[in-house]
Parts: sequence; structure tokens; C-alpha cells
Amino acid sequence: MNKFNKVIVVLISSLFLSFSASSTEVKFGHVGKPGSLFSASVDHFAKLANERLGSKGKVSVFGSSQLGKDKQGMQKLKLGTVNMWLPSSVMASIHDEFGVFDMPFIIKDRKHMNKVESQVLPGMFKNLEAKTGYQVIAVWENGFRHITNNVRAIDKPDDLKGIKLRTPKSKWRVKMFQSYGANPTPMSFSEVFTALKTGTMDGQENPYAQIASAKFQEVQKYLSITGHVYTPAYVAVHKDHWSKLPADVRAILEQAAQDTQKFVYEEAARLEKSLLGVIESAGVKVNTADKGAFIAASKGIYDQFASEVSTGGALIKKVSSLAN
Repeated sequence: MNKFNKVIVVLISSLFLSFSASSTEVKFGHVGKPGSLFSASVDHFAKLANERLGSKGKVSVFGSSQLGKDKQGMQKLKLGTVNMWLPSSVMASIHDEFGVFDMPFIIKDRKHMNKVESQVLPGMFKNLEAKTGYQVIAVWENGFRHITNNVRAIDKPDDLKGIKLRTPKSKWRVKMFQSYGANPTPMSFSEVFTALKTGTMDGQENPYAQIASAKFQEVQKYLSITGHVYTPAYVAVHKDHWSKLPADVRAILEQAAQDTQKFVYEEAARLEKSLLGVIESAGVKVNTADKGAFIAASKGIYDQFASEVSTGGALIKKVSSLAN
């Protein structure tokens, strides 16, 4: 083989290797901003996965809604233009069973959630895949949610009357706040800061990590600690496209996603302690709401979920039974 042919062979080999590497690029999208729990979680996963993948492939992260809002991201999963997505509340609009996590105060703490993950979620994931094709390869979290607004401190449900409150696109979250007397409006997370700043919305509800990373403390006067809902986050893929990745790559990614859960829970607990101070130091007035009053006002939404979702009553009963 002459020198010229050797050069051609080297170039072709390089192009082939480059193509192979790009064919196993894994795009992971989410809506979290830098400093959020979502951002920390996905970045940790990507570092872990890429160390294990070596030359087999690479995880590329696209946060801050770069690849779209949650509904767009989930659609891209279905189309195969994104490989992984990190939905949370939006899952209730994809499969109605996930609305169980919109039931107020149904999840007590992370120990309770671990039991739910092992004993309830596998059946929900099976139903999700059968109906939609989406698969969940690991469970992380978004966290316990609290209310901020510019009208008044929220102590009891009656204090929410007339308040224009942004919610995620989950019909059960909307129904819950309607039952408390608020005027809830579903809105994409990326639009919330402007809505609060301009007064289109009076308030919103999110975990501390989302509130602080999105700088809502700059445009909100009150933070009321309610912990009304705990929202898991789901590392989601779509079976039609996930199955096309090499089996060894899938195995590495799935294990890395599951191994990341410990980091997520620890980081979430850390942020809960540190970020409350960040929000308060910005001048936001903080109060602890009357949890008992909210629980007493929540019976109707439980009854409605049980009657409207075929498996709703059984899900509520099973999740609640694991609290002790």
C-alpha cells in the first residue's frame, strides 16, 4: 500500500470513528436553570455516565428549556430527536395515574417516597409504557413545593382566594388550587419570572431549588412554607428509540441514572436548608402555613381523583398505607 492510499485509509477510519461516536451521542434535556436541583442532578448523571461510557458514547446536556418546554421535550422523546428527558408534574397530563402525586400531602418524606417507588411506581410505569411508549429508567425528584406571591402571606386555604397563581400543566394541581379558592393558570416554567414581574400572575408554587435558581425571590414578596405537594422527577425515554441504542450503552446509562438517585436526594435535602436562607435574605417575608387547615380542605380533591381515575382510589389507598 503506497503512502497516498495509507492516508486515505486513515481518513476513512477517522471519519468512521467520528460517525460512530456521533451516532451514540445521547441528548438529555430538561427545563431546570443553572443552580436548580434538575441542573445539578442531570450534570451529576452525565459526568458519571460519560466516565463509564468511555469511547462508547457521550451524554450531552441541554438545560434551561433549550430543547423546549416539558411537553415539547416529551414529544421530542417520542419522535427520537431527544434521547432522555426529566419531566416532573407534567407526567400527570401524559398518564392520569401520575396525578396521585398532586394529591396534597400524600407523600410525607423521602423515606415514604422510597417505599412508593418500590411498591407502587413499577405498576404505574408498566401502564405508562403500555399506553404511551414512554419508559422511566430512574426516579429522582423535584421536591416539596411551597407558595410565593405578591398579595399576602398564605396561612390557610382562604388566604388564596382571588390570587392569580401559576401552576404546572397538571389538571389536578389546577383543581387543587381552585378548591382552595385561588385562580390557578397552567404556564410553562420558562415564562413564570416575566409573568410574576409584570403582574400577570400574583404567585406560583415550587420547591426552593426552583424558586431560587429562577430568581423568583427578586419579584415576590411572600413565601409561605406549605409543602403541599412532593413532586418526583422521572428519567424518561421512549421505547421506540431507546431500544435502538447499543445494549451496553443502555445498560450503562440506566445504571448511572439509578446510581444518581442517592446524590439527588442528598442534594435536595441540602438545598432545602441552604436556599430558604437565600430567599429570605432577598427580602421575602417567610411564614409557615397551617398544614392542618390545608389537609382539612383537601378531601374534595382526593374524592374527585378517586372517582375520575379508574385506579385513583386504589392508588391513594396504597400510597397512603406506606406512610408509616
